[in-house]
Amino acid sequence: MKTPHVKRAFKYRFYPTDAQAAELSRTFGCVRKVYNLALAARTEAWTRQERVNYNQTSVMLTAWKKTEELAYLNEVSSVPLQQALRHLQTAFTNFFGKRAKYPRFKSRKKSRKSAEYTTSAFRFRDGNITLAKMAEPLDIVWSRPLPEGASPSTVTVSQDAAGRWYVSLLCEDPSVQPLPAANAAVGIDVGLDHLLTLSTGEKVSNPRHERRDRVRLAKAQRQLARKAKGDGANRAKARRKVAKVYARIADRRRDHLHKLTTRLVRENQTIVIEDLTVRNMVKNRSLARAISDAAWSEFRSMLEYKAQWYGREVIAIDRWFPSSKLCSTCGTLRDKMPLNVRTWTCDSCGTTHDRDVNAAKNILAVGLTASVCGAGVRPQRSTPGGQSAMKQKPLRREP
Repeated sequence: MKTPHVKRAFKYRFYPTDAQAAELSRTFGCVRKVYNLALAARTEAWTRQERVNYNQTSVMLTAWKKTEELAYLNEVSSVPLQQALRHLQTAFTNFFGKRAKYPRFKSRKKSRKSAEYTTSAFRFRDGNITLAKMAEPLDIVWSRPLPEGASPSTVTVSQDAAGRWYVSLLCEDPSVQPLPAANAAVGIDVGLDHLLTLSTGEKVSNPRHERRDRVRLAKAQRQLARKAKGDGANRAKARRKVAKVYARIADRRRDHLHKLTTRLVRENQTIVIEDLTVRNMVKNRSLARAISDAAWSEFRSMLEYKAQWYGREVIAIDRWFPSSKLCSTCGTLRDKMPLNVRTWTCDSCGTTHDRDVNAAKNILAVGLTASVCGAGVRPQRSTPGGQSAMKQKPLRREP
């Protein structure tokens, strides 16, 4: 049986000419306009208890282009506009499936600037990409090669808040194959003093990227606050300085998480984590900044898709499981365990525990139990999956 290839997005920085930048900026504006018009039409129909699908909005787009007011939509490639309607359809599908909130309108200042081109709207030849309505190829910095023989199926062009231009190429990557089965399994307890504590006893330090650049960020934000509000050039320049600091923080955080999750997936067949609700945890005003900087949700997301790529298993256990209060040696459960208690001794067996290492060991134990039995080891509470532990794939073992 042939293994299906994984589709990966390869993202590169590029430097557009003035003409290309102007064309892309117009395209971003038209994409946002079409998305908002279609959303308004679907929302109005929704109030009348009617549903409008993608095909109907596509017909609307044709009609909009024929009006004098929206004739400028004909000046850009039609493919990104159609893709915007498809993205809106996906947003409504997720809403009706109760996987997301009702779609929101795109803001000129706050929304992500991007446009998606399918194969009919770009040309990929001799390592150069030329988009529709453009005479010259994009000046891309090829920081890493595409897979041999790969041909992009979609090209997404975007500009971040710091003014940097990126192109993302979606390709099939035949090099991503399941890794040989391993016998190792690890439990992971996330934290703030240490980003991760493993059941093996290893502790991964928290880089605190935001804290390291906090002085630089505060200075840039003060300069921005002094500028008069409006669309002035000085305020725009100050805003970009703030965005560059945020981009530096996000880039370093993402790089660290990629290296960490790749290592964990390569070394372990089974990885057990807690099913934390980070969006509720950041409501704690005293810890919100530190929790956001730790990026636990991004860590879990990377871990899950890489495990799926390489034939590994990720298990998320019930967030209410008392991993810190339970003795990993004898199973005795303590009544209380304040956060300031970092080491404790079990009254039953006399074992002295490091709080985080003990929690990681318990997380691993309950995760492996769930892997075998398909259920948790304590009374259930309300969780997204209806069970205290959720698996991605069956556990692979050596023959």
